[in-house]
Amino acid sequence: MSVPTDHLLALAAVLFALGVLGFLVRKNVIIVLCSIELMLNAANLSFLAASRHWSQSTLAGQGDPSAGPIFAIFVILVAAAEAAVGLALVIALFRHRESLNPDAFTSLKW
Repeated sequence: MSVPTDHLLALAAVLFALGVLGFLVRKNVIIVLCSIELMLNAANLSFLAASRHWSQSTLAGQGDPSAGPIFAIFVILVAAAEAAVGLALVIALFRHRESLNPDAFTSLKW
């Protein structure tokens, strides 16, 4: 017995909403980066749910059931690059300002 596609898309919407809420409400840069990662994972879940739905609803020989996982892999690669660059910036800013509060980073001058 498999989970219906509607439930997977609802879960993705809830995860995305939690990520947006964490991005807007929290004042810690690391939490903000984690919230962005949560939103990207919600997009991955949406790609996989749509891929499974399209592969089940198309006739044999039509459509590409591997399109969703391929998009999910691309999103994971972009998220990994974003996390690496983001964490490098967080470390550099923390060494300079000794704070992870985004309000402390009002100027681009060092």
